[in-house]
Amino acid sequence: QVQLVESGGGLVQPGGSLTLSCTASGFTFSTRRMNWLRQAPGSKRELIAAINGLSSITNYSGDVKGRFTISRDNAKNTVYLQMNDLMPEDSGTYYCSAHQIDAWGQGTQVTVST
Repeated sequence: QVQLVESGGGLVQPGGSLTLSCTASGFTFSTRRMNWLRQAPGSKRELIAAINGLSSITNYSGDVKGRFTISRDNAKNTVYLQMNDLMPEDSGTYYCSAHQIDAWGQGTQVTVST
């Protein structure tokens, strides 16, 4: 049974930083591309970052590139999203996903506001 558990969200001021974590189980984590997605209220879930199993390839959406960094620790079955210089438009629920696996966690809420 695939499980994805996101954590690390919270309330942060503009310009601040947060690090999100997602711990996975139920599949071979080390060989699976992992993604982070964001869903703003009233919007579709959008892919913002991805990393391959060996951490040799990362991809970012244009609006987070240069501010966010995706990484992973295969020994801990965990993928991270370091978010810097946060802006109000980064607010939303953040989810991780495993490539080609139809499973979702509960997400973690990020609110960027004064």
